[in-house]
Amino acid sequence: MADSINDTIKNQVLELGRNARRASRELMGWSAEQKNRALESMAEELEARTPQIREANDRDVAEARQNGLTDAMVDRLVLNEGRMAAMIQGLRDIAALPDPAGRVLKSWEKENGLLLKKVAVPIGVIGMIYESRPNVTADAAALCLKASNAIILRGGSEALRSNQAIADALREGGRKSGLPDHAIQLVPVRDRAAVRALITMDQYVDVIIPRGGEGLIRAVAENATVPVLKHYEGICHVYVDAGADPAMAWSIVENAKCQRPGVCNAAETLLVDAALDPQWLAKMADILDARGVELRGDERARAIVPSMKEAVEQDWRTEYLDLILSVRVVDGIEQAVDHINTYGSGHSDAIVTGDDGKQDYFGRMVDSAAVYINASTRFTDGAEFGMGAEIGISTDRLHARGPVALEELTTYKYVVSGTGQIRQ
Repeated sequence: MADSINDTIKNQVLELGRNARRASRELMGWSAEQKNRALESMAEELEARTPQIREANDRDVAEARQNGLTDAMVDRLVLNEGRMAAMIQGLRDIAALPDPAGRVLKSWEKENGLLLKKVAVPIGVIGMIYESRPNVTADAAALCLKASNAIILRGGSEALRSNQAIADALREGGRKSGLPDHAIQLVPVRDRAAVRALITMDQYVDVIIPRGGEGLIRAVAENATVPVLKHYEGICHVYVDAGADPAMAWSIVENAKCQRPGVCNAAETLLVDAALDPQWLAKMADILDARGVELRGDERARAIVPSMKEAVEQDWRTEYLDLILSVRVVDGIEQAVDHINTYGSGHSDAIVTGDDGKQDYFGRMVDSAAVYINASTRFTDGAEFGMGAEIGISTDRLHARGPVALEELTTYKYVVSGTGQIRQ
């Protein structure tokens, strides 16, 4: 029975893939105006169907509570009035962004008269696997459409009703504007066999983007045959150099840790130059204590602030996503960089210093998707980078790194124009 169910689900997902591939071919010819009209129509349909979407969401939330989901998980699931409004406005904001497809990235002419253009084009079919937040259904669909990609969405089982209601509205809005029928599709079953089918469907799906906890992302990355854009963890650091402005450093560390501790770009480790006045760390500890932060320090840090708990090796490798911060005193910038490159996750790391040479060294030598000079790590985000909305963060090196926004949802091809040239 299990095998037959899995075969049935696999065939369902294969049909989604075939349909998405056909839709992606049609979208290649869509103009910016056509896509923007579709996005506006989708926003209007979401508005019109808000009561039905909220009703579906209420049922998901009630079931989640019955199943014992944590308050934090339930909160991510809720679509209140403000979140619905933000989701609808998000589609209109994406419509207002420049079209990423069709951009000429580079052009040049050869001596033989051949004109070459490197042109941005859609990736094709994108599979999006995500947890909890039903607004991702609209965000991801809109971003992919704006970049002329078809998308197959697989949300968390706890949000299936909400996701279906949103996807139905998006498809109906798209239909009214002439959008290909299968440009936006949602996997309609809860069974995990659907995920296995989607991530191994490399004949139809061009890239998988998982968005959720480390367990989900690691399971996708380890089992996929389709390329995956991902980040496992956000083990982010702030290094405070002896040449730092003390007040600036206090402010940056407090913001990086406390402004929103449960997100991937929050700081998890503070590195302090041994040459820095010990009173800087003592006051930093007072500031963080007032914010409810638990500090876990190495021996030298605890010599300055004895109230710190003792840090163990695992602390340097832990993404707390909580008001906990590990603290290490290091012998200068080289040891700080070595620590970051050894224990970090390649996400976002910062230095606070007034020394130009150390700023340059840190920027060159830290191997992370985003490196900050005298600024908080909390800015790693598509909107904060001025890129518009994002579909996720990547710590990979290929094909995108950092916030994955509209431009990162395209690839490129070469268009070569001649006047009859042949190769000799």
